Amino acid sequence: MRAMSLEAGHEILDAVEHLPNGATLVIHEFSWDDYERLLEELVDRPGLRISYDSGRLEVMSPSSRHGRCESLIRDLVLIFCEIFHVKLEGAGLVTWKRRSLSKGVEPDASFYFQNVKHLIGKEDIDLEQDPPPDLVVEVDVTNSSLGKFPIYAALGIPEVWRYTRKACRFYALTDGKYNEIAVSGFLPKLTGEMIADAIEIGRSKGQDEARKTFRRRMKALKKEARVL
Repeated sequence: MRAMSLEAGHEILDAVEHLPNGATLVIHEFSWDDYERLLEELVDRPGLRISYDSGRLEVMSPSSRHGRCESLIRDLVLIFCEIFHVKLEGAGLVTWKRRSLSKGVEPDASFYFQNVKHLIGKEDIDLEQDPPPDLVVEVDVTNSSLGKFPIYAALGIPEVWRYTRKACRFYALTDGKYNEIAVSGFLPKLTGEMIADAIEIGRSKGQDEARKTFRRRMKALKKEARVL
């Protein structure tokens, strides 16, 4: 891998270092090798979100509210899976990339459901040979993630959740495009409204109360499903 030119590399790193929370840096005509080099340079800055699409580089610096929302959404997914006995593997903050497609992306959260057994004991995931995550989450508090959807589609990620302040929408990949769905395809009976309601409780009453309320709601949902 060739290194970025010294001058260009310093300019980009300096711009990233001074990127305000909630701001986005976009660079065009950026090579794949330079993209991978930048990922190495920023390995100690896990809070950033970096995406790459055929020469277009985007670096986003999330706000503090962004971080609180993504943390709570992860907790909600875990609670649902615990109550409904759904096996999952969370991938955390990961860079999903494929050189052969010239695409890379970093969602706010990633989960595997169908390929859990394939991942257990595996330290590194290579999308050139391993399956992509079944579900990724995007929190759009200050920036839109819609520009990332073509990247997710190219990588073959089946489901995307997009939270935009007071609304959470689910999207399923069909024929290369994402279409909105009412209920998650991997977490049966779970709707975006349920996630949004819990986040709103977290905002007004705290995340602990949000988790407790969501747990009670999911237990009631499971009980209703048994009756039906």
